[in-house]
Amino acid sequence: MQYAKILGTGSYLPANRVSNDDLAKKVDTSDEWITTRTGIKFRHIADDDEKTSDLAVAAARRALDDAGLGADEIDLIIVATATPDMQFPSTASIVQHKLGVAGCPAFDVAAVCAGFMYALNTAHAYIKSGMAAKALVIGAETFSRILDWNDRSTCVLFGDGAGAVVLGASEEPGIIAGKLQADGAYLPLLKVPAHMAGGQICGNPYVEMDGPGVFKFAVKTLAKVAEEVIAEAGMSAADIDWIVPHQANKRIIESTAKHLGLSMDKVILTVAEHANTSAASIPLALDAGIRNGQIRRGQTLLLEGIGGGFAWGAVLMKY
Repeated sequence: MQYAKILGTGSYLPANRVSNDDLAKKVDTSDEWITTRTGIKFRHIADDDEKTSDLAVAAARRALDDAGLGADEIDLIIVATATPDMQFPSTASIVQHKLGVAGCPAFDVAAVCAGFMYALNTAHAYIKSGMAAKALVIGAETFSRILDWNDRSTCVLFGDGAGAVVLGASEEPGIIAGKLQADGAYLPLLKVPAHMAGGQICGNPYVEMDGPGVFKFAVKTLAKVAEEVIAEAGMSAADIDWIVPHQANKRIIESTAKHLGLSMDKVILTVAEHANTSAASIPLALDAGIRNGQIRRGQTLLLEGIGGGFAWGAVLMKY
């Protein structure tokens, strides 16, 4: 059997680091209010001249260096993003050009905070089928550009960043099982309704969110998809060394771990440092866990995420 195995990881956060106290000077909020409800302490905001593709390229280069590969050895590029550089071409094709390569398939995946799960599962399918041997999978966002900075219910929750992994075909276990799901009936809970009509942007161009509704749905759904992917792999929660969850809200993460009967000591938690970076949050957390020595080769990882749509997914893998 051929697996998709992680060969390298990388991440990038913009230099502009904004604290809760900084935000409290602009909107009616406080460090205590944000921290208690979300676990967030900081977020990073891209400079005006930093595009999503720039963040993606920075993370990609670090992942390629970690894997000991050149960009010309990659035969598939997938970028998960809800904040592309432009309507088209894809951010992935722009990343491909900035990396100085051409020819291989390059495309975007749009599943918001579940985007990296969709991209990773897609790359796994390519490698498992023999359609690709080495894939570059990136989650990258400049979410700050779709936030209403006068809306304290949303602007305090998100940040910018990028994370990347290089996957390679391997006979050694890598991705063991994956599952993706979606249900468009939940669109009203989380959306950016803006659209183009008559050459103009119509509708609100900023994030709209029903916080309590999102929280309730996320807790239930993440626990369920985690159980499903563990069962598909023929394993149990006790076999998991680390959960690497979407970093949106500490309370959601705690609830998922509790439902699985796992201690928070087995959870990679980085939300305090970079807030919700949507499609970038899982690879950011994964890279942090690997680089700080928590995650080691041979360990079993559960990655999971949920985003607007709603779309959600999970991956069980050997690192």
